[in-house]
Amino acid sequence: MFTKKKPLLALISLVLSAAVLLTACGASTSSPAAQGDTNTQGNKNVHFLYNFSTSSLDPHVDSSYVPLRAGITETLLRLDEDNLTVAPWLAESWESKDGQHWTINLRENVTFQNGKPMTGEAVKASLERALKENVAIQNTLKVDTITAEGNKLEITTTQPFPEFASELVNPNTAIIDVSEPDIVNKPVGTGPFKLTSFTAGSKLELSRYDGYWNGASPLDSVTFSFNEDANARSLALKSGQVDVVYRPEVESLESLKAIDGLKVESTSTFRVHQLTMNMQRESIKDVNVRRALDALIDRKGIVDTILLGYGEPAIGPFLPSLPFAPKYTHATTETGPDVAVKYLGEAGYTQQNGVMTKDGKPLKLTLLTYSSRADLPLIAQVFQSDAKKIGIDVQIRQIDAPEEYMASNRDWDIATYSNLTAPRGDAGYYLNATYHPKGALNFSGSEDPALTKIIDELNLTVEPKKRAELAEKAANYVHDNVLNSFVLHPATIVAYNGKKVKNWVTTRSEYYMITNKLDVM
Repeated sequence: MFTKKKPLLALISLVLSAAVLLTACGASTSSPAAQGDTNTQGNKNVHFLYNFSTSSLDPHVDSSYVPLRAGITETLLRLDEDNLTVAPWLAESWESKDGQHWTINLRENVTFQNGKPMTGEAVKASLERALKENVAIQNTLKVDTITAEGNKLEITTTQPFPEFASELVNPNTAIIDVSEPDIVNKPVGTGPFKLTSFTAGSKLELSRYDGYWNGASPLDSVTFSFNEDANARSLALKSGQVDVVYRPEVESLESLKAIDGLKVESTSTFRVHQLTMNMQRESIKDVNVRRALDALIDRKGIVDTILLGYGEPAIGPFLPSLPFAPKYTHATTETGPDVAVKYLGEAGYTQQNGVMTKDGKPLKLTLLTYSSRADLPLIAQVFQSDAKKIGIDVQIRQIDAPEEYMASNRDWDIATYSNLTAPRGDAGYYLNATYHPKGALNFSGSEDPALTKIIDELNLTVEPKKRAELAEKAANYVHDNVLNSFVLHPATIVAYNGKKVKNWVTTRSEYYMITNKLDVM
C-alpha cells in the first residue's frame, strides 16, 4: 500500500486552483435526499461518484466498463486478486486438455434481471454478440465455434490458447440477455443491481435485484454518478452530496482525512501511466529520439509533486511485485536534460539559438492528454516545460476519448495514457493488446516482428514459469527499444463516508466496485 510523502517540488499548483462548478458531468448541487426517491426514508441508498463518464452502457463495447462496475453485469470468470488467478463467477468450472477445446460448466439457477433463466443458449448468444460487436474481443478470444447444451458450453479456439479462460474476465465479455430491445441504454445482466434509469454522461439509478443468485443486496438502491473533475468529486464528498468518491483530488486528501467520519483508502494497482509513442511519426521512428524523450521524464518528481507520493516511479509496464515483472538489472539509470541532449545528438539534432534542430527543421511534437485522469494533463505540462528547456516545442492537445481518438487519428507524436497492464493477473493481456499488430490498444502502431514472435510464443505457452520468462523477455524488449515510456504506477484512491458506508473494498483490478456486500450503517 502506498503512503503519503511530502512533495519535493512546487509544480502545477496553479492548475489545481481553478474554480469548479459541481454541476459539471452529473455532480448535482442538490443533496442526495433531494434527488428523487434515492435517499428517502426507508430506502437504503449509496451514492457513488466515478471519474469516467459514458454515453453508452453496452457492456460489449463500453470501454469504461460501467455496467460491470455498477453491479449490472457479470462475467463467466473473475479475478482472484489475492492469488492472481481466475476464479468461478457465472461459470462453476472450466477445462481444456489441449488449450484449444474448452468445456465451460455454467452455474445453475442464475437468472437475468428480467427473470429469465441464464441458459447455455443465452450465454452463447451473449458471447457471439460480443464477438460480433467488438473486434478487440474477436482478436483476444480467438473463438472459432461455440455450442451449447443445457448449462454447458463447448468452445473451440482458432489455435491452442492456454490463457483463453483468463480472457473471460474481460468486462466486455459480460453476459447479458441479448433479446432485450435497448442494450445501449438498458442492458439486462445477472448482477445484484438492475438499471432503473440512465442519463448519458451524468448518472445511473440502480435498484436491488431480489432474485440475484448470490444473495440479494442489503441496499435498496445505488446512484452511480460521473464527474471527470477531481476537485468537484472531492467537494461533492465534503458537502455530503455523495457517499463514495473514486479518485478524489490528491491535494484534497489531507482535508478529507480531517473531516470526522471520512475515510481515505489507497492501494497499489495493476495500472501504469505511460508516454505512448506514435511509431508512425518520422521523428519518433528514431530510437534515440525516443530515448531522449524517456530521459526527460522526471519520474520521482512527478510522483512526489503531482501524486503527493501516492504511487511509485515506473521502469516498465508491470508493477515490480508481480511475478512476471523484469528486475531490469541491466537498465540504465541515466536521466535528465543532459542525457536527453546526448541522445538527440546521436539522432542528428543540434541546439541552434536554443531550438533543437535537424536539417534546418525544429523538433516539434504534439502531445495528447485527457482530463478524466486528473494527473495526466499535469504530467503533460511538466513534460512540456522540461522539453522546452532543451529546445523541444511540445504542443499539448486535450482530447475527450483517448482510445477512440488515438485509434482513428495519426496526427500526434506522443500521448499520456493510463493502462491496466495485468487486470487478469497475467502479462498476456497487456502485451497482446498494446504491442501485437492486432492489439486493441496498439495506438503506437507497433509492428515489430521480433516482439510479435515472443508474444505469439507466450500465447501458446501453458507452464507458468516459462510464461513468466517470456513476459520478462517481451517487457525487456519494449524497454530496450523504448517502444513506450513508463512514468509511474499510481495508487487507486477512494474516499468515502465511513459513518454510513459499510463493506466497501478498494480493488487492485478496478473492476469490482458495486457488489451485493455493499451496505450502509
